[in-house]
Amino acid sequence: MSESSTGINVAGLDTRTVYFDSTEQMVQALGSNDEALRLIEESFPGVGLQARGNELTISGPSADVLRTERLVSEIRTMASNNATVSPQVLEQLVTMLKTQSAARPSEVLSVNILSSRGKTIRPKTLNQSTYVEAIDRNTIVFGIGPAGTGKTYLAMAKAVQALQQKEVNRIILTRPAVEAGERLGFLPGTLNDKIDPYLRPLYDALHDMMDPDSIPRLMAAGTIEVAPLAYMRGRTLNDAFIILDEAQNTTPEQMKMFLTRLGFGSKMVVTGDVTQVDLPNGTSSGLRIVSEILRDVDDVYFSELDASDVVRHRLVGDIVSAYSAWDEEQRGSQQRSGRPVTGR
Repeated sequence: MSESSTGINVAGLDTRTVYFDSTEQMVQALGSNDEALRLIEESFPGVGLQARGNELTISGPSADVLRTERLVSEIRTMASNNATVSPQVLEQLVTMLKTQSAARPSEVLSVNILSSRGKTIRPKTLNQSTYVEAIDRNTIVFGIGPAGTGKTYLAMAKAVQALQQKEVNRIILTRPAVEAGERLGFLPGTLNDKIDPYLRPLYDALHDMMDPDSIPRLMAAGTIEVAPLAYMRGRTLNDAFIILDEAQNTTPEQMKMFLTRLGFGSKMVVTGDVTQVDLPNGTSSGLRIVSEILRDVDDVYFSELDASDVVRHRLVGDIVSAYSAWDEEQRGSQQRSGRPVTGR
């Protein structure tokens, strides 16, 4: 922000004026129809905004005025870097500022991982940014969080980036086919027919990040491999970026088997949601146990994402939060009644 001046500050109220370099810059930052102003006023109901020329006056309770001033500063910075400030990005900015984080949201939301087919993939929350940085710094990273937090998608983007930059020679994507008990021989059709339903989400992500015409060629050459977890047994995976998806559906034995496939020059990312375990009753989740076993091992990092990191439809975050609250209530009720706490 080029300049900001404080006006009246009486009895907890404040007025500040933010100056943009030009009217054009202000329109680029806030939208030609003041879309951003409306979203800001909805996020901070006590704040009033008045735009005139290249000036934006913010008035209201001091704490909210300061947050709004910082928010406008971040929007201005992103606009000056030619980043698109969509309503979704604005919502993420508001969320990050309300958490009182010391990090600058404009820096977090401007880190590009991959650009493909006119689409740029980047972290959209502080936790996602920390997760991506952890993948760069560590050999094994666990991304644990609910649906929609980007844990698998961002890992895939980092894998494609590593392949393009020749940091690895191949990408290996795997997940447990738990719905079939991994007894794929009993399913009809060819091998591809049998495993396709379980691996389809990984194929879909690949098509978002690479030229679709190149994927069959890369798979035929072994540069990209997509296979069920059962097919990892007995192998040593060198010079590869390996992603294990839906890891909450691994048994402790399968998790150990997978992690010990690590070879030289390789990196592993393990993703999963411990609240959505599909294993049979009485079977422990390998993802839950591994956090206790490897928590203090060097070069292994556990990244926790939560409902605030959901980047799908706004309702997905609300749904995740509601289910988490309900689960906690059920556990508390069971403990108070003396009944054993259920859940896998």
